[in-house]
Amino acid sequence: MSPVSHSTAITPATGLFLTAAFYKFVDLPDFTERKAPLLAFCEAHQVKGLILLASEGINSTIAGAPDDVHAVLAYLRQDPLLADLQHKESFSAKPPFYRMKVRLKKEIVTLGVPGISPTQMAGTYVKPQDWNALISDPDVVVVDTRNDYEVEIGTFAGAINPDIQSFSQLPDWVNQAEALQAKTGRKPKVAMFCTGGIRCEKSTALMRAQGYEEVYHLEGGILKYLETVPREDSLWQGECFVFDERVSVGHGLVPGPHQLCRCCRDPLPAGALESPLYEAGVSCPRCHAHTTEAQKNSARERQRQWEKAKASEQVHIGASHKAADVAARSARTAALLPQGAPVLYSFRRCPYAMRARLALLAAGVRCELREVALKQKPEALLQASPKGTVPVLVLPGRVIEQSLDIVLWALAQHDPESWLPLDAAMQADALQLVAQCDGDFKHHLDRYKYPNRYDLPDGLTHRAQGAAWLTALEARLAAQGFVVDRQWRWADAAIAPFVRQFARTDAAWFEAQPWLALQAWLAAFEASPAFGRVMKSYKPWQPGQGQVTFPEPE
Repeated sequence: MSPVSHSTAITPATGLFLTAAFYKFVDLPDFTERKAPLLAFCEAHQVKGLILLASEGINSTIAGAPDDVHAVLAYLRQDPLLADLQHKESFSAKPPFYRMKVRLKKEIVTLGVPGISPTQMAGTYVKPQDWNALISDPDVVVVDTRNDYEVEIGTFAGAINPDIQSFSQLPDWVNQAEALQAKTGRKPKVAMFCTGGIRCEKSTALMRAQGYEEVYHLEGGILKYLETVPREDSLWQGECFVFDERVSVGHGLVPGPHQLCRCCRDPLPAGALESPLYEAGVSCPRCHAHTTEAQKNSARERQRQWEKAKASEQVHIGASHKAADVAARSARTAALLPQGAPVLYSFRRCPYAMRARLALLAAGVRCELREVALKQKPEALLQASPKGTVPVLVLPGRVIEQSLDIVLWALAQHDPESWLPLDAAMQADALQLVAQCDGDFKHHLDRYKYPNRYDLPDGLTHRAQGAAWLTALEARLAAQGFVVDRQWRWADAAIAPFVRQFARTDAAWFEAQPWLALQAWLAAFEASPAFGRVMKSYKPWQPGQGQVTFPEPE
């Protein structure tokens, strides 16, 4: 990321992307049911970022066009439990995020201490304009609750750095910290701060639970302080690390000069670019010693695929909404979709639907795409297929309700890329592998990815069982490059979306596994033009709206 001048803040006039950060500790017993409609709404508005949901509340940073981000905030505030949701805004000239995720968690910020409730026992809020006076008091112990790599690039003058690698290590530090020990029978006053305020709320609740009576935290966190306190009055030193593509911000929330290591996801330390241990996308001086050569080779392949995809990418920011342009697009769509064209009901992120779109794209079968919001399934889908799951392909006189059947039907129409195996034995092998993927592997994937849904404390046992199948897949890929032979075929396309889901559940863990061939195969899939085309985002279909053709013409 190139440095941005600190002389002028980015505003709506000079920036394209609005970033909104927000959180709220609130009792959300139905948090699992909130995920699908919230994700669908964000994707329909082209908003990217990450939203965490847990029974204790919501925590998020999202970005997109200002109107779309405000639409998501308004959607959330329609719920009485979130009506008073507060957020912080900043603008940037580049997109801070590249995808949208909504994740279910045990905690919206992981402390790992049962019974800590910020809604009942958090410390006293201190507004940014009053913060300087508090932390200048020699009787106040000021604690930076963030991770060591965050503190490294900036903190408040005089603050204690606990030197922790994750927030869950803070309780142990509190128990041992000499500065927090009682003197003359009384525990000290404590002021705590973090990036946006969420870790402060939980850490001050921890302190109060341990008998600290005077505990304070910075309302709105460092970001609100940098937004509201003038530079000349500030006690902040350096930059504030943020968990998006801006990497860091300074006063006025202007993006800073820092860059991110794509391996460890920490900001690059000073002088890193000149270090022989730095390799773009592979390692930096901080993490070089913590990865094996096999892992570095896997990262090099991912970086190569990413650079290749970036070199061929064409980005179009904005779209014309003039009536003439809309009419012209409608006319082009109508010409591409003759009467009786297949209708595909799909959901962008569903791996079953993804494999169907990949096969239709490879076969050159053009259809009308109807993107489905899974919590608001259209009546037309339920009439065509009462089971109501995607994908569903509606043909004249026939409905195909299973993804594998859609794949094989499409390739029976046309197979220009030779996705179908060359002989019956190879096809039987492909069918058996996909059956294993859809059976045992999918079973373990679901429980690894969504342990709360299955009343599991975690998904680690199922991760290990899913990993056993991936290890067997790694052996195949290492021997021949692809799933059934030396060419990408329909079985690769059928399995890759599920492996992608598994990999993204804990990306750092997946990348640390000795699966060089599997990781390279997946990276090539995600960097392919076909993946980009099938993962284009569409708003949920509504009866009466204009037709959407899939695949769109290149």
